[in-house]
Amino acid sequence: MDDNHLGDFLRTRRAALLPQDVGMASYGARRVAGLRREEVAVLAGMNADYYTRLEQGRERNPSPQVLDALSRALRLDTDARAHLFRLAGAVPGDRPAAHAAEGVGPALRQLMDGYPNTPAFVMNRTLDLLATNALADALFAPFEPADNLARMAFHDPAGRHFYRDWEYAAQATVANLRQAVGFDPDNPRLRELVDTLGEHSTEFARLWNAHTVRGKTLDAKRLLHPDVGPLALTYQAFDVRDAPGQQLVIYHAEPGSPSAQGLDLLGSIHATRREAGPRRHAR
Repeated sequence: MDDNHLGDFLRTRRAALLPQDVGMASYGARRVAGLRREEVAVLAGMNADYYTRLEQGRERNPSPQVLDALSRALRLDTDARAHLFRLAGAVPGDRPAAHAAEGVGPALRQLMDGYPNTPAFVMNRTLDLLATNALADALFAPFEPADNLARMAFHDPAGRHFYRDWEYAAQATVANLRQAVGFDPDNPRLRELVDTLGEHSTEFARLWNAHTVRGKTLDAKRLLHPDVGPLALTYQAFDVRDAPGQQLVIYHAEPGSPSAQGLDLLGSIHATRREAGPRRHAR
């Protein structure tokens, strides 16, 4: 049996939208629910006959540009868009149509605050810190400001003292940043950051030109904090599905270890120093 999965999906999503959902006027009686094929074609900027062939399974190899246009016309979210590409036998483009959102949602902030005994923060692909919980504020207190992990490692004097394995940390940081090029090479924030760090640091320029790429997933950190001394931590990074390009990073120490005790002490010290005020928000 020759199933028309792509056409079925398009037809179902078309039926789920009303003209008023997409800012169109409705004319005449509608024999079926949702948008007409001609209306979807207009929204996607394509020929109505071509769209009909897609639904009927007579056209099975739409280009990525066509799929992107249909995704916008049918108001598909990230998961639905990826599904559309897979049904068409195409790979969803990694490069976003627009730069990743910089705002951190309230639910994610609440989740971060639910980790009072471990540092947690949200960053984007260019390693900007978009939001932090209280213990992350305490951990990054030696930096002024604690705004971007690459700038903190290469441009802030505190970086070489904070990272006990500075060479390794520097290599990993640049490899993480280099990965951002593949997603969004024309990102002005990325170009600005790379230019600034390259002018300031020959080590950054050398590592950047090596083109090593590495994603941030799971690793160890050996830190030296001026308030509590050495900290041996591990971290895990989680993609934020409703904000592509953002990651939630959580540091933790072995339970009962000196580093766990150090984090507890760091939280207490920070609490006594902290004045009432808003936490860091999106850039």
